[in-house]
Amino acid sequence: MSTVSAHVAVTLATQLDHVFGVMGNGNAYFLDALERETSATYTAVRHEAGAVVAADAHFRASGRIAAGTATYGAGFTNTLTALAEAVQARIPLILVVGDEPTSGPRPWDVDQIALAAAVGARTYTVGRADAAATTVIAVEHALAYSVPTVLAIPYDVARLDAGPVPAAPTPRMPQPLAPDDAFATARLDRLARSLAGAKRPFLLAGRGAWLAGAGSALGALADATSAVTASTALGRGVFPDARYDLGVTGGFGADGAMELVREADVAVVFGASLNAFTMRFGNLFAPGTEVVQVDIAPAATHPHVGGFLRGDARIVAERLVEALSGLGAAPSGWRESIDLPALTLRPAGDGVCADGRLDPRSVASRIAELLPEDRVVVSDGGHFIGWANMYWPVASPDRMIMVGTAYQSIGLGMPQVAGAALARPDSTVVLTTGDGGGLMSLADLETAVRVAGGRGVAVVWNDAAYGAEVNLYGLRGLAREPMLIPQVDFAALARAVGAEGIVVESLDDLDRLGTWAATPASERPFLLLDCRVSPDVISPYQAEVIRANA
Repeated sequence: MSTVSAHVAVTLATQLDHVFGVMGNGNAYFLDALERETSATYTAVRHEAGAVVAADAHFRASGRIAAGTATYGAGFTNTLTALAEAVQARIPLILVVGDEPTSGPRPWDVDQIALAAAVGARTYTVGRADAAATTVIAVEHALAYSVPTVLAIPYDVARLDAGPVPAAPTPRMPQPLAPDDAFATARLDRLARSLAGAKRPFLLAGRGAWLAGAGSALGALADATSAVTASTALGRGVFPDARYDLGVTGGFGADGAMELVREADVAVVFGASLNAFTMRFGNLFAPGTEVVQVDIAPAATHPHVGGFLRGDARIVAERLVEALSGLGAAPSGWRESIDLPALTLRPAGDGVCADGRLDPRSVASRIAELLPEDRVVVSDGGHFIGWANMYWPVASPDRMIMVGTAYQSIGLGMPQVAGAALARPDSTVVLTTGDGGGLMSLADLETAVRVAGGRGVAVVWNDAAYGAEVNLYGLRGLAREPMLIPQVDFAALARAVGAEGIVVESLDDLDRLGTWAATPASERPFLLLDCRVSPDVISPYQAEVIRANA
């Protein structure tokens, strides 16, 4: 007998390789079929939110869609924060869940379709006659619109006989958006002439440019114009020539680099939403800079944008290079005239702060020296995100993953390790998390240790506080007691689930990371560094937030 659940599992397995989840009444038959009838890999997580987070991180690290699964009711509602993050970040994934029977809700059922819709996710409900087709439609929807999609299996339908599983068609994908109408062509020509005449051209790229495969084209455009380049936090490494790249804009950027951006006369932004953090709360560009945005969004996304060209980042960049060649434009020579390395220096920190705890800048600098180069950094949310983003460079945008920042959430760190580790089976996966978010996602510390093993490192920025709240509200005079966390021994917690835990109270304690990195991955344990850092050092990006709120 081939059940409805088997139709879903077998069809889904033709479209993806990895499923993360927690088993329950509502998805038991689905997981049984997935194990018995497909070659897809199922990885158990310990909290349902972790199922969505792991699938999310897997896509960000590999570009390949994955799925999460949970039971109905409480299992589904546990996924909602992670689902909202995936919606906000525009991450395609499938969430397979049980649902109320077709006969109507039971006392413990909730309106799951309404709850999913409330956070922006569409639900497709399978039936006995259309389970395979509905599964393909759900995958197609997720990929075409870059959104998470819920695939619901009613409880009384899950084990019904549905006959042989039909062949699954390949999901249809939209073609890249080319600026081919007369108005877009005219805008592209005007932009090419602006770049040809620019004395200080600047190119900024975001995650959209990476997803469009625009790296090589943007490199060619930077060469043709002699432009200085930079990226958003989610687009770092998209430009192939790091010699002329300022790194990340906004609060993660070095002060000297951000001052240089304000000298640009023409700035072109590719595939970046220009959020408040990227734009330094409106201070990234000088008022006299001509700012042009290239994006597939229907319109410009920031009021400082003076020109907008709708189109795929790769296609537009390629056509600009062609247009500049046709104009006989020569490179401006701006980037070659600047000592860019001097502008991107980071403060090394004071080692130990006045309170006797470590300066997080010093810790971040030392860790950067010791980490393997072939790494994927996964980040929880919180004040500490500045340290990894400022001090730990990565090779490409799919190697710095921040699940939670789009929805301003913390507590989604630990399960990212599993998704990234399976997406990048040869790379070291480095988790950066705070003590507040670390405690929230503690259930999936075991998952991280089990899945990543010797390829995993967790860095806990343990300042015994909710740092962002201390900085934003404690400094305003609000009571600090609700913002504080009793000192937690994360190293001991790590040892309890099979990892090696190190309490880091001096920079010398980090030497263990060096010996760990020099040992073959198959011979070393998962390593957790419990870094006792001072809450008194405020990350530059957080300082910008404080100034903006003031």
